[in-house]
Formats: sequence, C-alpha cells, structure tokens
Amino acid sequence: MTTPAPRRPRPLGILLTVIAVLAVGVNLRPGATSVGPLMTQIVDAYGRGAFASGLLTALPPLIFGAFGLLAVPLSRRMGLTGTIIASFVVAALGLLLRPASEAFALFVALSGLALLGPALGNVLVPAWIKLHGGNRTVGLMTLYSATLAIGGSAASALAVPLAGAAVDGWKDSLLVWGMVIAVPVVVWAMVLARTGHDFPPPPAHGEIGGSLLRSPTAIALTLMFALQSLNAYTQFGMLPLVLTDAGISPARAGVLVAVIAGWGLVGGLVMPTVIARVPGLPWIVGGFGLLNAAGYLGLLLVPTVSPMLWACVLGIGGFAFPTAIALLPARTRSPLVTARLSGMVQPIGYLLAALGPITAGLLMDATGSSGVVLWFLAGTGLLLAVAGFRVGLPRLVDHEIRS
Repeated sequence: MTTPAPRRPRPLGILLTVIAVLAVGVNLRPGATSVGPLMTQIVDAYGRGAFASGLLTALPPLIFGAFGLLAVPLSRRMGLTGTIIASFVVAALGLLLRPASEAFALFVALSGLALLGPALGNVLVPAWIKLHGGNRTVGLMTLYSATLAIGGSAASALAVPLAGAAVDGWKDSLLVWGMVIAVPVVVWAMVLARTGHDFPPPPAHGEIGGSLLRSPTAIALTLMFALQSLNAYTQFGMLPLVLTDAGISPARAGVLVAVIAGWGLVGGLVMPTVIARVPGLPWIVGGFGLLNAAGYLGLLLVPTVSPMLWACVLGIGGFAFPTAIALLPARTRSPLVTARLSGMVQPIGYLLAALGPITAGLLMDATGSSGVVLWFLAGTGLLLAVAGFRVGLPRLVDHEIRS
C-alpha cells in the first residue's frame, strides 16, 4: 500500500494542539455513555425487551474493536488527522440521525456509525500525540485521559436532565451530542490545514516491520487493556443489579457506580506523570488488578459494612484504564510503532471486553446468584495484576519486535 508523499507541515502551536486534544477527548465517549441512562425509554419506545438492552450495552466495545482494526490502514492513506476528521463527520451524521429512527434496527445501525469516530479516535489519538506532542507528550496524554473521563461522565450525568419529562425527550437528549461533536470537526479541520497527511514516517533506518506478537510487552498490554475494559463495561452494565441483590438500595447502588467511574478523572490526571517519572512501575500497575480483586471480594463478603469503601477501592483499581492509555506512547519510541501498538491493543482489547457483560449475564442465568459475578470479576482482577506487572517492566516494544 503506497502512502501519499507528505508536504512540509506547519507548526501547530501549543494552543491549537491543546484545543485539538481537548475537543476530541471530550467527544470520544458521549455517543456511548449517553445511551445507558435512557435505556428504558429507548427500548420501550421501540417495543423491545431485555435483548435489545443487552445489544445496546455490548455495542460500544464491539464497534470500538471492529472499527478500531481499520484505524491504522485508513490512516496510512488519509493521515492521522484526516482519518480522525472523516470518522467524526460520519459519527456526527449517526448522532444526528439516530433519534429520528423509526425502526430499532436503524437505530442500532446509526448507533454504530455514531461510534465510528470514537472507534478510530481511540486508536489514533495516542499516536497523534506521540507524533505531534514532542516534549509535551506527557502533558497532552494527561489532558487526553482526563477529558475522556469528563466527556463520558458528563454525557451520562446529563442524559436524563436533557431528556426532561417528555415521553420522547430521550430523542432531544441524544440529539445534543450530534451538535456538540461539530466542535472537534471544525478544530481538527484547522489542524489538518497545518499538518497535511501526517501518518508517522518510518525511522531513518527503515520501517519497523516486526510482528507485534513477538513483543511480550505488546501482548501483556493487550491483555491488560482487555481485562480492565471487561471490568469497566461489566461494572456499568451489571454491578447495579449485583449491588441491589446484595441488599443495597437502587439509588445507593447508582451512587456507588458513579463513584467508581468518578475516580477515572483522578487516574487520568495522575497516571501519565507517574509513568513518566516513577521507575518502579510493575508493582504499581499490577497493584491495580489486586485492588480490583479486593474491591469485588469486599462487596461479596461484607457488602453492607462499607460499600463506599469498596467502591473507592474499585475506583482506584480503575486507574488501570488511563495507565494502559498512557503506556501506549510510553512503551514505544517511534510514533509509527505507537500507531501499530494502539491498533492492536485497543481493538482486540475492546472485542474481548464485550465478553464481560455477556459472561456475567450467562453466569447469573445459570446459577441464579449475583455473587458468582463478583467471583468472576475478582478472578479477572488477579489476571489483570499479572498482565499489569509485566507491562510495568521498563521495556520498549520497538526493541522487542526487532529482536
């Protein structure tokens, strides 16, 4: 596959770079997280049941995984910036059109288009930051991780208030994010005017073409990302039910899940700097998996003693997500390898993560017990600890795929 010859780029400037990362980070999650709080209204509007709810819950990781596999091949032709803009234009169309869908199948299809921008952006933005960030890479990754959390939580928190009391208010609520997503399209069009075709060039000694499957670090990071994403999507989809079965009120369960998610903002602000400055990462990164296991066991064995404590333990364990994102540029030297690594870790990770809610549902159906879900998640926490420990070792993927 040939790549267009890049023209000489113009400097982006720190202000435009920061605005670009801020605009894209805030808009990568609302298309997915704005649906959950409105799930009952949406499903009822189409006369559907539990299967429809499960399908919409599993759709984001499935789309993130399937479309994410296309990110690197597309960006070779269109450049990183060009691909991000094109995907967000398509996403905007999906977000704007899906509230008017008369059929549930069309709503699902347009939801898939709405998730196209995030699917490609997930993979390409870390590589874009590595390519254009220079000595500001750590700061930009911090901003990116934090705005991911802000965008996702804001869309979830605002979904119901934006819907109001009207029966079809959910349509207006979802429509808002189709208008908001116009912001990154405009900002990144300005970026494209300066960067042109900006797919990372190969190093001076030639493209690093070794298989990522030869890199233990790449494999461990893929497993780490898959396991933390599996936990996150299962928490959002199944944990409220598990908590209510344990005797916690539905309102309290909702608060606890929100607390777990809220810690993600702290992790996004802290972990990129920790990764850049702290040498002893294996025990820190592996420790997030142990915290996940401890939080689930606490909810299982003593759920009503201090559920807020266990929610905070799980929230800190959720630092594994911003850590995995920050490790994409930190464990690579060449922006090209960053793009390739991100194109492996995130799509495969998200596809595997979709198995979490499905497995949890099957376990509950088979046993009639919500406790078995907590045992299952605690086990994944231990596996996450092992993968995180390996990723924490100071190894570069560039070196491993050459050996």
